[in-house]
Amino acid sequence: MSGQQGRVRVAVVFGGRSEEHAISCISAGSVMAALDPERYEVVPVGIAKDGRWVLPDPGQRLALTDGALPEVTGGTAVSLVGDPEARGLAVLEPGAAVGRALTEVDVVFPVLHGAFGEDGTVQGLLEMTGLPYVGSGVFASAASMDKEFTKKLLAAAGLPQGDHVVLRDEHGAVCADAALLGEAERERLGLPVFVKPARAGSSIGISKVTDWAQFPAAVAAAAAVDPKVIVEAAVPGREIECGVLAARGGGLPEASLPAEIRLRPGVDWYDFAAKYLDDAAEFDIPADLTPGQLAAVQDTARRAYLALDCRGLARVDFFLAPGPDGADRLVVNEVNTMPGFTPISMFARMWAASGVEFAELVDRLVSGALAGGARPGR
Repeated sequence: MSGQQGRVRVAVVFGGRSEEHAISCISAGSVMAALDPERYEVVPVGIAKDGRWVLPDPGQRLALTDGALPEVTGGTAVSLVGDPEARGLAVLEPGAAVGRALTEVDVVFPVLHGAFGEDGTVQGLLEMTGLPYVGSGVFASAASMDKEFTKKLLAAAGLPQGDHVVLRDEHGAVCADAALLGEAERERLGLPVFVKPARAGSSIGISKVTDWAQFPAAVAAAAAVDPKVIVEAAVPGREIECGVLAARGGGLPEASLPAEIRLRPGVDWYDFAAKYLDDAAEFDIPADLTPGQLAAVQDTARRAYLALDCRGLARVDFFLAPGPDGADRLVVNEVNTMPGFTPISMFARMWAASGVEFAELVDRLVSGALAGGARPGR
């Protein structure tokens, strides 16, 4: 191992260029605190909002404090070493032609959410540098981040999902024209609908539309985050989440006890403020489900994980609603390949309820990444 006294040296990468920068910082703080210092030597690597990689200044705040979100700002500029044999980081000194070698790294924990981190971009960079890393590979990360292709892969696997429309113009990308949703599609979707950036998380850029007069502004808000927009029919029902974790030594992935999110009275839907800033939700962990409902949620979560070729971990979000015939209707909403690790995040709390405490969970993720190594094309 590269660390002192034979410890595993873990580079925890956080921050990033996406709108979920602050949530990544908070998640990283929790992960670093959970890594056993007797087994792991942690190298924190922050990515500023402008894309600079830095060793953060001492005292970098990585928590939500009095409503203020953390942000990576100053620090010593670093870069991944391109040579796979070097397996490390280099300090980028001002005026120097090349970087100065800093340290070797055994494994990377990219606690990054959203674009330029959870979408396969950083995973591709790590594959090129030959470094093992926690989480899904290039394809699964990219496909799970893009709601359109998540839905296509889930449909191919026969998994249920809600009705939706992807907005595109004639060039297949920019969707600022709200008129791209035709009258027939509006009638099919009904109201309300949720208008979302196709490639974003933490409910950023999402609007609930209860009147079609609100639709152009909702499309503009989503398109400001991502030029591809998806419009989803509302699915009335209970919001259920389930964690998936790679099994030790291989085999079928494990599914956690599920959780249910219940919004407090007066809260319309689970937006960014409700998730992170306001005391707007209550959580039942584990969710109050019948044995049949529990089995269906866990089985479908595992199937979604496998359908998207995930690795290491994922969180699968569902709606559980009565179908037209009165039977349960389980609908997959999203698959998150790097769920939050903040103090209120559901992934770790579900696994704690399932008997895997946070420190053990983080250890399993790092150990699994080391055992798997770098896997090109994954």
